[in-house]
Amino acid sequence: MSDGDSSTTSEESAGSPRDGGDGPEARRGRDVVVPMRIYKTVTVFSTLIAVVSVVFGFMLLDAATLNVSFLGNIVRGALAAFGLAIGGGLLSTVFAALGLAIIAFGAGVYVIGTRFRARGMGKSQEDSGEDSNTNG
Repeated sequence: MSDGDSSTTSEESAGSPRDGGDGPEARRGRDVVVPMRIYKTVTVFSTLIAVVSVVFGFMLLDAATLNVSFLGNIVRGALAAFGLAIGGGLLSTVFAALGLAIIAFGAGVYVIGTRFRARGMGKSQEDSGEDSNTNG
């Protein structure tokens, strides 16, 4: 067999399990092709969820590090209204852990949202016309 016979098109190798590399073919296999309406919906809501999660996560981190935090004062007041007395150190730890978890959740939602693309859309690296896999 010659080198030309052993190569496959990007369409054939896009989802093949034997393609273990991180080249464009492997990345294209991870993308989910959907209609444009679904793509727009996924993009809008994944970005919205990610932004809100990151902002709220940083608000929780702020509540964990500052004693004059707006959110921290609301939670402390709500706990006091129910007759619960929780130490400041424990509450700060809970705020910090929850804040980091929410930020990570928002990042995960955004990453998953970037896997979607509409029919006919390509990535900028794929559209450049250059083939980085050739030897010469």
